Amino acid sequence: MPPAEENLDDTVWTYQGYRLKSPQFATAMTHLYRAEIQRVNFWRNRLDTTTNWAVVTEAAALTFVFGSPGNPHFSLLLVLVLLLAFLNIEARRYRYYELWYRRSRLLETNYFAAMMSPPYLPAADWAAQLEKDLLYPAFRTSWWEAIAHRFRRNYLWMITLLLSSWVIKLNIHPTPTTQIEIMITRATIGQLIPGKWIIVGVVLIYALLLILTILATIPPEKRAILKYLENKAMEIESPLLKPRPVLVTIITNEKEKLAAQIIKVLGRGVTSLEGTGMYTGHPKGVLISVLTEVQLPQLKQLVRSLDPHAFVVINQASEVQGYGFSPLETPL
Repeated sequence: MPPAEENLDDTVWTYQGYRLKSPQFATAMTHLYRAEIQRVNFWRNRLDTTTNWAVVTEAAALTFVFGSPGNPHFSLLLVLVLLLAFLNIEARRYRYYELWYRRSRLLETNYFAAMMSPPYLPAADWAAQLEKDLLYPAFRTSWWEAIAHRFRRNYLWMITLLLSSWVIKLNIHPTPTTQIEIMITRATIGQLIPGKWIIVGVVLIYALLLILTILATIPPEKRAILKYLENKAMEIESPLLKPRPVLVTIITNEKEKLAAQIIKVLGRGVTSLEGTGMYTGHPKGVLISVLTEVQLPQLKQLVRSLDPHAFVVINQASEVQGYGFSPLETPL
């Protein structure tokens, strides 16, 4: 007998008549990875730029303040405000950096690394994670965690040096003193703000940054309340980046075939119910599934191809928690 004809159709993706084969898919993934690495490098450079701003600003301020006994001490406090502004900018940039870095690591560990260590065993849901991240990019690091991370890595030492220099300035200029009362008096800014309130404000700012840094080191499972507040803040911050779920109810005569295709093609779970058409009295299959809005065109195409007479009801879901959507919240 002649050998069986080899199946040369290695199509891995089709859409509206386009067919993407394995070599083309590998090329697309390679270009995606290159783009993600470029984004990572771009935001990494922006992080370094902000740190350089802070270092240069502080160095210039220290040179000026200690250049003459008559130079005002509150110049260092103004620089403290600038450093806090730089810290906020750097935290925002770090969140973008973390967004692209996580995506590149997802490709490295589940696509490239998995190919280099046969058998090819990537994480079961890595493609679904990548798809969700591409469709709905969302920050994985909260603002306060980013603040704490950048403060611990860079700004802790800069702000500590700045405040230590401020105390030294109060101590030695215009003349050296060992009396705390005199140093508090020197901390006064004009006739408006007493020195003691200036010192209290500086201590509170520094203590708050230290508290944020300590909280960021607590394991996520032990900070349920903070995680809840963080999730709510991120919902307010970027509501358009969250996937919008829809609840779909399908009344069909091809329940088994349609359910199998929803699971296989869309990767979504399906619940099957038995129903009866009250007008005809005939039994009907009822399928319930939760999708995202971008999957609706595929669903409609599946229904149209398998059961053109099916009845489809689509409802906007206000919130869906569970696998494939938002994680289940931990009760407070």
